[in-house]
Amino acid sequence: MSRTSYDRYLTVFSPEGRLYQVEYAFKAISGSGHTAVAVRGKDTTVAITQKKVPDKLLNSDTVTHLFSITPTIGCVMTGLIADARAQVSRARAEAADWRYKYGYEITPDALARRLANINQVYTQRAAMRPLGIAMILIGSDPEFGPQVFKLDPAGYFVGFHATAAGQKQQEAMNHLEKKWKRLAADTERSGGGSGGGGAPGEIDAKKAGDTLGRAEVIDVAIEAISTVHSTDFKAGEVEIGIVSSSLDEDEKTRGKWRVMGTDEVEKWLLAYGEKD
Repeated sequence: MSRTSYDRYLTVFSPEGRLYQVEYAFKAISGSGHTAVAVRGKDTTVAITQKKVPDKLLNSDTVTHLFSITPTIGCVMTGLIADARAQVSRARAEAADWRYKYGYEITPDALARRLANINQVYTQRAAMRPLGIAMILIGSDPEFGPQVFKLDPAGYFVGFHATAAGQKQQEAMNHLEKKWKRLAADTERSGGGSGGGGAPGEIDAKKAGDTLGRAEVIDVAIEAISTVHSTDFKAGEVEIGIVSSSLDEDEKTRGKWRVMGTDEVEKWLLAYGEKD
């Protein structure tokens, strides 16, 4: 049997142990033409993504990749937008069911685990197909503070200090890793030390991330997406979602998910441009 025979069926492994249909779902994400970045600091998480309006006659307010799931959890979706809306709808149903059963809002890690389990089932049943999207959940946990989780079509999920998805995922991840190395080096020089008993030169990602306040987290996210695309974005070309418990955040929205308005996005883009 050739490769084309093995990639016809979702549930059949190739002799090398690969599921080609699941791999093709990953290609749908990287071929979407969008890049999303999420960054977590000591009291803030931010998600930023490109906003592309394909037709001038479209109402740009209806084009978005940022979605609210609960009052404190939001997500950025990269890939096929119809699949994204289906998964967001399921996520909202799961979150509402959790609140009905247990009497409190679902936490980001519990929601990520539940959705990852659903994604995994889509890779083993012939009547379904994997969703061609990567979901980055950002939110606030009452016990652990800001959280970022990324889910993929294979059903894998993991927490991050900073992550990216989409067309320029690898370039953005490389940029963020270098940024975290610099932050860790600055922390060590200022007397933070590694403190975790790790190997010499090992990055303490948590300590490095905890040096970032609200403004720095937004700046790092804008820097990452601008650098990998080598573009100075305008306010209408990016979307920014934020969950922040910082005192700099408006009291009405503190600790809650919200999407920044165009004027606020422009303010942060100008601040980043002037810094350069």
